[in-house]
Amino acid sequence: MRSLIRTAAAVLLIGAAGPSLAANPMVGGAPMFPSKNIIENAVNSADHTTLVAAVKAAGLVETLEGPGPFTVFAPDNQAFAALPAGTVDTLLEPENKPALTSVLTYHVVPGRLTSEEIKAGIAAMGGAYMVKTVNGEELTFKADHDTLFVADAKGDVATVVIPDVIQSNGVIHGIDTVLLP
Repeated sequence: MRSLIRTAAAVLLIGAAGPSLAANPMVGGAPMFPSKNIIENAVNSADHTTLVAAVKAAGLVETLEGPGPFTVFAPDNQAFAALPAGTVDTLLEPENKPALTSVLTYHVVPGRLTSEEIKAGIAAMGGAYMVKTVNGEELTFKADHDTLFVADAKGDVATVVIPDVIQSNGVIHGIDTVLLP
């Protein structure tokens, strides 16, 4: 009888986990598993190789593997390529680690913020929701129907192109622009 109860419980757990696993989109040609942490998922995305290289160069891998929770606004390779020529190479040089760390931590918010929570914040604040990043600067969120936008301190605006990629230690939102403090 105990065996039957354990089997039934396992089926219920697997069934319950199924939809949440299926809810995460493929990112960069790779499945994103809610049971893996931010780094474990990000390294598999072909669209985020520049971001992963930058996180490694800044020494932030261990932090983003930690318990968090973190909300990461992850620019794709095209977003980094759109920066002025030489910017990424310059930031990746060891002597520029503080600047690189500042840019990367500007893309991270403490806590787990889903797109629905951000939209609720926008509504509660009358159309614009400001959130402090790990580097201490603020990002400003706005929405147009179901599309979320995030503006940096310089007024550049990124579109959230892949919202709510759930991780074991937070959530990632794919964006199309590198944000600069």
